[in-house]
Amino acid sequence: MTDIDTLRRILATSRVIAVVGLSAEWHRPSFFAAKYMKEHGYRIVPINPKYPSILGEPSYPSLQSLPPDLAAAVDIVDCFRRTEDILPIAQDAVAIRAKVLWQQIGVRNLEADALARQHGLDSVMDRCVKIEHARLFGGLSWAGVNTGIISARRPRYLP
Repeated sequence: MTDIDTLRRILATSRVIAVVGLSAEWHRPSFFAAKYMKEHGYRIVPINPKYPSILGEPSYPSLQSLPPDLAAAVDIVDCFRRTEDILPIAQDAVAIRAKVLWQQIGVRNLEADALARQHGLDSVMDRCVKIEHARLFGGLSWAGVNTGIISARRPRYLP
């Protein structure tokens, strides 16, 4: 399990998220999560060969097809794909030297997790980047949801 301090560090220090499997359809979870993260100051890099652009950003067919300067800027590879599709994505994340492999809710590829960690990437499984950002930086409490974090200090918001 990834602890709260690690999740907070990842989300506080990362700025560029390549979303593999990002859909251009507004009602899909990947679109909702990416839109939320973009509205909170993150740069979103869509990875989906089906669409030319998503959320106003050019979409790329794969991580390997990213221009070298953009590939070098990717901090988080956020995977909206089935568990069995994650290992090649993890290999691509290692190849572009991303810092984090993030497997969304319901996705737990242990082999991809081990590969990422073996190559120095942080690895998160079975969690939503949007939910974790809202939980750790105060977004859920606005709706009256108990975040489970007890603190007298108000969380710092990212620029």
